Amino acid sequence: MKKTDLVIGLVIGLLATILGTYLFLKIETQYSFVEGITMIKAQGFLGKLITLGALLNLGIFFLLLKLQKEVMARGVVLATLLLAIITLFM
Repeated sequence: MKKTDLVIGLVIGLLATILGTYLFLKIETQYSFVEGITMIKAQGFLGKLITLGALLNLGIFFLLLKLQKEVMARGVVLATLLLAIITLFM
């Protein structure tokens, strides 16, 4: 097991969540990314927004499994679990 692949998967999972959050804000709101984050944080829905952004991790997980990159897929799962723990304490 290569630890670098695990770290790469973790970074991919975190970046995919940021991208998913950005896309959701761009599609569903008229605010910019920073304004949208600020507005949603003020309303107390930041954890839900991060959870919606993490939905991209599901597709990336299955893509990595199809490409036989199991360790990277574990990194994506680790990123998702890390985000779940972070949103739990928000």
